[in-house]
Amino acid sequence: MKSENKLWRMWKVLSLALSIVVRVYWYRLRGKSQWEKEKLWERIGKEFKDTLFELNGVLIKVGQLLSIREDLLPKGFISQIQDLVDHVPPSTWEEIQTVLEREWGTSISSKVMDIDKDAVASASIGEVYKARLLDGTQVAIKVQRPEIPTLVKTDFRTLSIIIWFARHFAPMPKGFIDFKMLYRELKQVIEQELDFSKEMSTAISFKQRFKDQSNVKIPAMYPDLCTDKVLVMEWIDGVRLNDKEAMKGYGLDGQKLAQDLFRLFLPQWLEPGIFHADPHAGNILLQPDGSFVLLDFGMIGEISKRDSAHFQDLLEGVLLKNFRKASEALSQLGFLLPNASPKTIEPVLKEFVTLDMEQFKQMDMISVKKEINDMVKSLPVQVPTRFIFLGRSFATIEGLVHTLSPDEETLDVVKPAFLDWVKDGNTNKWELLMKWVGSQPLFQTVQKVRQLLDVPERALEQKDRHQLNEFQFTLFESQKKHAYILLLAGIIGGFAGLGLELEFTWQGSFGLAVFGSALYWMTAIRERAWLKKLKNGQLH
Repeated sequence: MKSENKLWRMWKVLSLALSIVVRVYWYRLRGKSQWEKEKLWERIGKEFKDTLFELNGVLIKVGQLLSIREDLLPKGFISQIQDLVDHVPPSTWEEIQTVLEREWGTSISSKVMDIDKDAVASASIGEVYKARLLDGTQVAIKVQRPEIPTLVKTDFRTLSIIIWFARHFAPMPKGFIDFKMLYRELKQVIEQELDFSKEMSTAISFKQRFKDQSNVKIPAMYPDLCTDKVLVMEWIDGVRLNDKEAMKGYGLDGQKLAQDLFRLFLPQWLEPGIFHADPHAGNILLQPDGSFVLLDFGMIGEISKRDSAHFQDLLEGVLLKNFRKASEALSQLGFLLPNASPKTIEPVLKEFVTLDMEQFKQMDMISVKKEINDMVKSLPVQVPTRFIFLGRSFATIEGLVHTLSPDEETLDVVKPAFLDWVKDGNTNKWELLMKWVGSQPLFQTVQKVRQLLDVPERALEQKDRHQLNEFQFTLFESQKKHAYILLLAGIIGGFAGLGLELEFTWQGSFGLAVFGSALYWMTAIRERAWLKKLKNGQLH
């Protein structure tokens, strides 16, 4: 297949990346409006998605991971790729047979009694087949697509080139992005999903974790038959969680199911340990007795004990209005870019927390949202992938809760589950809540009035700082744009002079190109120094 040709794949991706950079710079040079730029990013997003579908493999997973990075990428681009689903035609049975026999080191018939040769499910990385073991037990066998190992190195090498190019030349969607960290996290997540032995270990860990919960079932694994490219697990029947007809036929209460589902995931999000990062309806099956079946543990996140402690510091800092502690906690959690100072986000945290909710109700919420987005985008903040996964997991479950109980407010459904979690005997939770109650200024009317009077002035100061920084950043970009024009004009003039054999013209033009290049790099160095000071909180 053409999509498996390494050089062709690399050329296809690199040429697309180069064309994106050229078009974005061209729009900047021509001073296009924000609306026109957004339309450009929509077209780019569609081209990007079409290219991924054409190439398949690991790149589909890259697209899926990028689709949840709304904090980094333009809205128009995200809108085109956020529904990226890897429906890939299955491999031929001969190819799958070759993988199984190579991984097991023997014939298929010596390991299983029989196996359906038609895939039950087929995605970009793996395919699932139904089979029976020698003792008659029904199992699901997940097999890595045969072409994946040969494509991984090529695709990662291509991505590393794109990331290097983006770091040095691409116009950044935010004021600054840590491209190295983005590439490292993409690579780490995809490599984890490619190793089926890790998925097996995760599934075993989940099964142990929920062994005492009768309404949760995790497929049993068969380690003797599992490798890093083959996963053999217990076959468990069930219907998709959003199958309303089946739920009605089972006579199940949607609101109770919604509460049980939230109870299942709440400890995963709030307590140290691993959590399911891709809990869509196809990965959570429903059985007639109301039990949940959790599937597919290739994409997980982890909240460490250290993360949990810093989360508590963040919550405590916000509740007690200790903004230094809150910003330090965000830094420890990895939300700030390297070398950025926590001081840079203290003023924004202060604005969010001290604004009275009644004031929010009286404001133009569209304007408020725009101001908040502009402010956040000007900060040296890049959300780590594990917390993007956490947010994605929460948002997916929230959607399923609404699907199961559409007539109830989501908050009313999940509140009992949250209160049960608080009352489970963990004294740290009660201690934090008592601190919050003690911090409320119920009898401090003067302090409350003073805070409300200071809000407009603080907001104005913050807005002025943001506008000044935005102006300086625009100035640097404008200088780079002019230098780029000189470089481009010099190169065109130089080659024209060579073609017409006009010595003075080509010498002068190439001299202009050298000058433009030097000016571009000098401006870029000054801009990086300024951004570093901004991230460190050294600019006021």
